[in-house]
Amino acid sequence: MEVNRIYESLIPQFLKPNKVLVLLGARRVGKTQLINKVIKSTKEEVLFLNGDDIETHNILEIQSTANYKRILGDIKFLVIDEAQEIPNIGRKLKLMVDTIPDLKVLITGSSAFEINNQIGEPLVGRMKTISLYPISQMEFSKQENYLETINNLEERLIFGSYPELSSLNNWDEKISYLKEIVNNHLLKDILAFEGIKKRDKIISLLQIIAFRTGSEVSLESIGRDLQISKNTVEKYLDLFSKVFIIYSVSGFSRNRDNEITKMKKWYFVDNGIRNAIINSFNPINTREDIGKLWENYLNSERIKMLHYKGKYVLDYFWRTHTKQEIDRIEEVNDQLFAFEYKWGKGKIKIPTEFAKSYPNATFEIINQENYLDFIV
Repeated sequence: MEVNRIYESLIPQFLKPNKVLVLLGARRVGKTQLINKVIKSTKEEVLFLNGDDIETHNILEIQSTANYKRILGDIKFLVIDEAQEIPNIGRKLKLMVDTIPDLKVLITGSSAFEINNQIGEPLVGRMKTISLYPISQMEFSKQENYLETINNLEERLIFGSYPELSSLNNWDEKISYLKEIVNNHLLKDILAFEGIKKRDKIISLLQIIAFRTGSEVSLESIGRDLQISKNTVEKYLDLFSKVFIIYSVSGFSRNRDNEITKMKKWYFVDNGIRNAIINSFNPINTREDIGKLWENYLNSERIKMLHYKGKYVLDYFWRTHTKQEIDRIEEVNDQLFAFEYKWGKGKIKIPTEFAKSYPNATFEIINQENYLDFIV
């Protein structure tokens, strides 16, 4: 099943003359396929360059307006895939958009670390950044009915939603594909960074985060377990987030003494990557971590939905030292919305301390009956 991505129609609207549109996302989430569709649908002539191709490096090496005008000719739409691979790409793009009238530029990148380092300062005020995730339920829902969505839920909790998975016929093929992404793409991207040589520590840290999905994480404790410093743990987690493997959520507090704020929770952008890292692909009815899978899935799908709809919220978890907790808190214009995730049936009452401290907040349980309203 080929799924139409939300950005197919939005990218042409985001492109502006003498601006750079940056499309970020992990490798294999469909960036190249997406931009090819954008190119195919446009009536403009497009110059497409691949940052992984040495020829692209060579033709862009001479950093002069004259050189770039020769390369572009009358073309006013430039697309560069994996732009972070090109040395000094930020300064080169700045020169282009500053000196070539009406030029629109679309670039993709699979590392926020490298892209931000290379283009952040040179392109201040000249760029817009958007993110592409593995396929969202928003996108699936445009091409499948309710019954199909419910039937596909188990596979999405276990295998995630990378685009190519839908073309694979059985569980063994899906498992092999996810392991290949982890070993040949994500880990390579991390180990490519200067000074990152400890593959065993990288894998062990990712496994710890996978097993503790949805739980507060102590960097000092992890450092002791792995025999590395707290600062190194922090550095590695930051790198994992910049190549779009994981993301963090902080604790919510209004300075109440009992609320936990110092530690963060970490989630995986995609359930399949989380399960591949710990080699856990058992069916749902045999798993002890279904609560973690459900929480990770709902959080990630919620983030995708909010991003694609252009809605900005502050998000947190809430927990006290007396172990009262809420999975997700959203703050919008000083209004608090609390959500508790529950896989099985049964009612949950709002924690008494939260209700007392934040009487104007709303509270909702997200379960299998209403989850689509939450993520679509």
